[in-house]
Amino acid sequence: MRWLVGPDPGAAAARPAVLGAVVGTLLALFMLSPPGRCSGGHLNPAVTLALWRLGAFPGREVVPYAVAQLTGSVFGVWCAALVWGPVTGRPPVRHASVRADPAWGDAAVLAAEAGVLAGSTLMLAALLASPGGRWVLPYAVGLTTALVIGVLGPLSGGSANPARQFGPALLAGDTGRLWVYVLGPALGAVLGAWLAGRTGLRRPPR
Repeated sequence: MRWLVGPDPGAAAARPAVLGAVVGTLLALFMLSPPGRCSGGHLNPAVTLALWRLGAFPGREVVPYAVAQLTGSVFGVWCAALVWGPVTGRPPVRHASVRADPAWGDAAVLAAEAGVLAGSTLMLAALLASPGGRWVLPYAVGLTTALVIGVLGPLSGGSANPARQFGPALLAGDTGRLWVYVLGPALGAVLGAWLAGRTGLRRPPR
């Protein structure tokens, strides 16, 4: 953690790629694990919304899942502060709250967050509609997550997950752009599901 977000200038260029690879691998492993298979393995409220709109997840479970995901985000950051101490709340760590490049305004970040989820939702729809797609799904999601963090991390912040930013931003007091990181992925999920419906990939929502 200190190497990824600390002040060492020699590590700066490698941070997003390394972080993306680690997070993508852990996500794929979780989806392949028994708890992941039992729960569905989606830790992202926008993905939960997308799966519902794709007809692959019951609508009555969307709110409970989202509440659990957002609560887990806050609890995870709080636990990290207990383990590592006050350093987690000070720059440059700031409870791991992501920030966009100063050149990126709200509209650009919103478009990037929405675009990532729209594309991810189309990918989910295609894999769920394919006979062997479910076997590939954990690896595809892990790789996509790694690429988003590695490529967009230095630009938009590369969150693409309301829960990823919710806890860190809340505890860091960095909530000015939190609405962008919540609304963007949600809009992208709905848009992606609509596009999937237009291409015949979407089943009726449950």
